[in-house]
Amino acid sequence: MKQALLVVLTLLSFNASAQKILMSDTVAFKMNGQNNIYVKAVFNSIDTLNLNFDTGTTELVLINSVLKSKIKSAPKLYNTSYNLKIGNTNYQTKVYDAELTAHETDGRFGWDLFKNKIVELNYDKNIMVIHSEVPKSMTKDNKYTKLNIEFFKDLLLITSSIKQNGVVNKDLFLFDSGYQRTAMLDDDLLKQGKFPTDKMAFIKKVIMKGAQGNEIPVITSNLQVLKIGKYKLKNVPVQQLTTRKPLKNKNIHILGNDVLKRFNTFLDLQNNIVYLKPNHLYKAAFSDQKKNGA
Repeated sequence: MKQALLVVLTLLSFNASAQKILMSDTVAFKMNGQNNIYVKAVFNSIDTLNLNFDTGTTELVLINSVLKSKIKSAPKLYNTSYNLKIGNTNYQTKVYDAELTAHETDGRFGWDLFKNKIVELNYDKNIMVIHSEVPKSMTKDNKYTKLNIEFFKDLLLITSSIKQNGVVNKDLFLFDSGYQRTAMLDDDLLKQGKFPTDKMAFIKKVIMKGAQGNEIPVITSNLQVLKIGKYKLKNVPVQQLTTRKPLKNKNIHILGNDVLKRFNTFLDLQNNIVYLKPNHLYKAAFSDQKKNGA
């Protein structure tokens, strides 16, 4: 009887251990020259797609050209849930349409697929790992800086600060891996904080396009310091919104993937915390970098 019980306990221990190992799902990602990270995913069990992981959105968005001519599925938009397989895991999500998405991709999926999970983005190994709990090795690594996640509706926000000519503004930033550039600064927030934008060196003025193809004029200028947690990035080319804000009824700055890619990241969506640690891209040149670094 004792031997049989010992065997049962051993098997239970083995199964529990095996189950714990399987609770992490590792997915390879690619990053293109526009700072977009994307993975292969299978939609509705039949359509293999390249999808951008966009922490600035929710659920699944597919562009109109893909919906019309690339996929075999004919999804009902907005109200019906479909299966999306990423790595070895199946997720349920509704589908939305858009005119544009990240370069080289068919659409994008948001952070909310991983509610109550921990999402690791490792830019040194180009892998996204979905964990069931925060790895203890990460919590013991003092190179990670820890920031609380706040929410505006379904959007992830973290607090960071900007500095120019001795003036410091501390505000909430949208944590947006789908935005290709460094940071987009809200003009109204800058005015409220009396931020010396006139002291920022002008780089260029361009017209950017939103997800629906709408035109957004922006000015790119050189920011002296962008501070995220305990880390400072210097001489950062940032965009200043002049009109037509991406978020309605909300003044907010945006952190994009030209900044976020510089940190290996853990999004703890159980406790609403983000952990960031500099990686091999930390000192890489920025897109739109002013040649003289002024």
